Amino acid sequence: MDTALTPQERATLEAAMARVIPTDEHPGAREAGAIDWLERYLAGDAVYAKPDGSGFQTLTGRLADAWERRIATLRERYRTGAAELDRVAGERFGARFAELEGERQDAVLAELERGATLTRERTQAAILEDELPFFALLALHTRQAFYSDPVYGGNRDQVGWRHIGFPGPATMADALEDRYTTDDYLA
Repeated sequence: MDTALTPQERATLEAAMARVIPTDEHPGAREAGAIDWLERYLAGDAVYAKPDGSGFQTLTGRLADAWERRIATLRERYRTGAAELDRVAGERFGARFAELEGERQDAVLAELERGATLTRERTQAAILEDELPFFALLALHTRQAFYSDPVYGGNRDQVGWRHIGFPGPATMADALEDRYTTDDYLA
């Protein structure tokens, strides 16, 4: 896997994700490996899992080009967002974001969220992740990492699924070949 983030960016984003889904009596984003999901996603090497769980499809041609442009844009947004988290943390509290206590991290995240508040209509229109403000993008990806199929690098040990009582399929092949259904879990 390619490294999409510097160690400092990774530490900052991991700390931020851990505040979006914090650890309490249940495992949070840190225990679920949300940062591993994000790193893998931003590396662009884990786009479409093979149904048999043996790895990921290799994209080629126009699809590969389009995906790389999209991921490059997201990588830059995360680099800029991590730098902004550290900048605001430094200005307000004299330390990098990852070095702050939880309440101070929450204050920095709240400041970034307030600065990019979306109207309800704009939020609904921002169906593409590259249209979301940084905090909304971070929150979306944290949730995706926490609840996604573990093959993508997050939801380590299925902690997200266990948290909501969802057993999940044994393999992606089970889901893709209709040997497993989520019908019992839909409202």
